[in-house]
Amino acid sequence: MSTQMQHARAGKITDEMKIVAESENIDAEKIREGVASGVIAICANINHKNLKPCGVGQGLRTKVNANIGTSSTFPDIEPELEKLDEAVKCGADSVMDLSTGNNIDISRRKIIEHSPIMVGTVPIYQATVTAIKSHGAIVEMMAEDLLQTIETQAKDGADFMTLHCGVTRSAIEKMRSQKREMDIVSRGGSFIAGWILHNEKENPLYEHYDEILDICEKYDVTISLGDGMRPGCIADATDSAQLTELITLGELVDRAWKRGVQVMVEGPGHVPFDQIAANMKLEKRICRNAPFYVLGPLVTDIAPGYDHITAAIGGTLAAISGADFLCYVTPAEHLCLPTIDDVHAGVITSRIAAHAADIVKGVKGAKDWDLKMAKARKILDWDAQINLAIDPELARTKRGARNKLNEEACSMCGEYCAVKIVNKYFTN
Repeated sequence: MSTQMQHARAGKITDEMKIVAESENIDAEKIREGVASGVIAICANINHKNLKPCGVGQGLRTKVNANIGTSSTFPDIEPELEKLDEAVKCGADSVMDLSTGNNIDISRRKIIEHSPIMVGTVPIYQATVTAIKSHGAIVEMMAEDLLQTIETQAKDGADFMTLHCGVTRSAIEKMRSQKREMDIVSRGGSFIAGWILHNEKENPLYEHYDEILDICEKYDVTISLGDGMRPGCIADATDSAQLTELITLGELVDRAWKRGVQVMVEGPGHVPFDQIAANMKLEKRICRNAPFYVLGPLVTDIAPGYDHITAAIGGTLAAISGADFLCYVTPAEHLCLPTIDDVHAGVITSRIAAHAADIVKGVKGAKDWDLKMAKARKILDWDAQINLAIDPELARTKRGARNKLNEEACSMCGEYCAVKIVNKYFTN
C-alpha cells in the first residue's frame, strides 16, 4: 500500500486527488504535483472508510478544524458526537479528537466511524493516561507505550496526528534560560517536557521518529508536527524556544518527505498582530512550504469569553500570510470544555476568517460568493441573502425576529432604506 505522496511521485492521480480537485475547482494534475512536492497534504487514512477526502495546502481553500473530545470531568462520548455533527453542519473540514476521559479507544473509534470529514488525534494524551494507570505517573511512560498508542490510533483510521517531536532538550533549555512568562501551555508539550526533565533523556518522539514514519507510511497517516513550545501569551511570542522547535520541525519535515509520508506543521498560539506575518513567512521558509496549521493566533490575552474573535482577527492575517489550516477557537477557550453552542460559534467564526483570507489569496470562487451576496442585497432578495449567508440559520432567525412578514426593507432603516431609495430613482 502506497501513501498519497508516493502515488503522486509515481505520477498517479488517485481517486482522493480527483475528489479534492473537483471540490477545489482545480485541475487534478495540479493537486498531484502539490502532493508530490509536499505543499499539499490529503489527510486520508486507508482505514477511514466513510471519509470525503480533503486537501490542505498551497493554492487551496483555507481549511478549518474543530476540536472535540471527552475529558475526565465529562467522559461521555455522546455529547462529543453531537458536537461532531454540529461541526460538520457548520462547514468544518476536520475535527480533532482530544479525548482524555474514560474509554479513549471507544471514543476515538466512534468519532472516526461517525465522521465524514478528516479526524486528527494527539497520541500523547492517551499514552499519558495509560502511563498513569499502568505505571502510576506520566514520567514513567515508556517509549513503547507511545509507539503502541500511535500504531493503535493509526490502525483505527486517524487521518492525521499531532506529534510533539520538536520539544527537545535544547528547546527546553532555551525556554528556561530566557525565562518565559508562561513557560509551556501546550498540554502535549508539557507532558513531554516533564518526561524529559524527570528522566534526563531526549524526547522519545524525536528519538523514535523513524519508527513513527514506519507506522504513518503503513496507514498513510499525515504527521502534524505539534508546536509544543508555542507561546501561551503575547509576551512569549517569537522567542528562542519557539524558533528552536521550529528549526527542528523543518528537519523533521525533510525526513518525512524522504519516506513519502505527508506532513503538516503546527504554529502559534498567542502572537501580537504585528508579528503574525513574520511568523508565517518564517515557518514557510524553514519548513519548505509544508502546509501550516495554526491555532488562532490570538492577538491579545485579555478576552476570555471572546477568544473566538481574537483568534479570527489573527487567523485572517495568518491565512493571508501563508497559513493553510485554522484550528478553531471557541468562546470557551481558557475557561471550560466547549458546549455545542461554543462549537457552532467557533467553526463559523473561523470560517469567516478563512474566507476573508481566501478573497485576498485569490482562491477560486471566494470573491464570487461575495458578489452573489451583493447582487441579492441590491434587489432586496432576502431569501437569496439568507441562503448565501455563512450561517443561514442565524440570519433567518434575526431577520424573522425584528421585521414584519414580507417587509421589503429591514427594520434598521425601514422607509429610509438606502438600497430601496436608490433602486427607485436609478430605475426611473
